[in-house]
Order: sequence, then C-alpha cells, then structure tokens
Amino acid sequence: MSDTPGPAPVPARRRLVAGLVALAVVTYVLDQATKVWALAALDEGVRHPVLGDLLGLQLLFNPGAALGLATGTTWLLTLVAITVVVVIIRVSRRLGSRGWAVTLGLLLGGALGNLTDRLVREPGVFRGHVVDFIAYGDLFVGNVADIAIVAAAGLLMLLSLRGLRLDGTREGRAAAGTGDEGGPGAAPTTDGVDAPAEGVRHDG
Repeated sequence: MSDTPGPAPVPARRRLVAGLVALAVVTYVLDQATKVWALAALDEGVRHPVLGDLLGLQLLFNPGAALGLATGTTWLLTLVAITVVVVIIRVSRRLGSRGWAVTLGLLLGGALGNLTDRLVREPGVFRGHVVDFIAYGDLFVGNVADIAIVAAAGLLMLLSLRGLRLDGTREGRAAAGTGDEGGPGAAPTTDGVDAPAEGVRHDG
C-alpha cells in the first residue's frame, strides 16, 4: 500500500463541487435580489441609518473597485472577474477539501454578482457600474457580493496558514517526508472543517 497522497475519489470530489456550486448560486441570487430591492427602495445618494453612524443603507453606482479604487478602469475589473471565474472552474477539478469548497463557492458567487453588474448595467457592456448600498460608517459602500469576496479572502488566508491544499492534503509533514505517525513518507492528515469529504482516502 502506498503512502503517497492521492486525489479525492470522483464521487467525493463531485459532492464537493456540487456544494461549491450550490453556495455560489445562493450567494449570487442573494446579491442580485438585494440589488433589485435597493434599486426599487432607495434613492441614490440618500443615507438611511440602520445602526446609527456605523451602518446604513445608501444607494451608489460604483464604476471602480471597493473603497473607490480603480475608478475609470471598469473594463479591467471586468476582465479580472472573468479570469477569477475561469480559474475557479478549472481548479475545482482537483477539489478535495470542504474548507476550499466553501471558500471558492463564496468567491465564485461574489465574483459573478459584481460581474453581472459590469456586463448588463449602464453605461454599457464591460463598463457597467456596480450597485452598492451597504454603507459602513464613512469608510465605503458595498454589497452582498463584496461581503462574500471578503469572507472568501479571510478563509483563503486561514487555509493557507494551516497548510491545507486544494486537494485536501496538508503541507509540511508530506513535504518533509517525516512525522510522528507512519514514519518517512507518511501521508498528511486533516481535521475539523478542513478535512476532506467523507470517503476521501489518501492511500493507494
């Protein structure tokens, strides 16, 4: 029996990909539905306090990125979003971790939410302004897609710090070829929410 980590079995990987897609769809639908509501219920530029000065509702049309960055380069942001979507679709074929499935699902849903705005809203295709309506103090105004993207970025950093790879194996023990269990060449282990889906095995 080989101790070399291998990819997740096809059925387990399919379940993870299905979960990724489901989370992305929920995120996307929630983002677009709340934007439709904001367009119907809010007047542009008028702030409605929710938690005093800390949180409010304020409809804005953002031609750039978060915090007002990259204004005037909407077409470039559109290409970046398309690239993110394509990369997620490609790497999902190696998915073997629930933590990565959640991370990529949130990122995919958020990217598609803002990408839709840039493709279909005024002033035109690839130049559409993103609908923002959640005002965070005097810092910036965002939307549900932004929340999903920020959450995905946080999870990505956590997974990287824990050394968890996309396929569900861990860095460190496998790279060193030694460990407390199994001796040289022992397969890396996973635990908790970051563990591979049930039924995933790393031995041949």
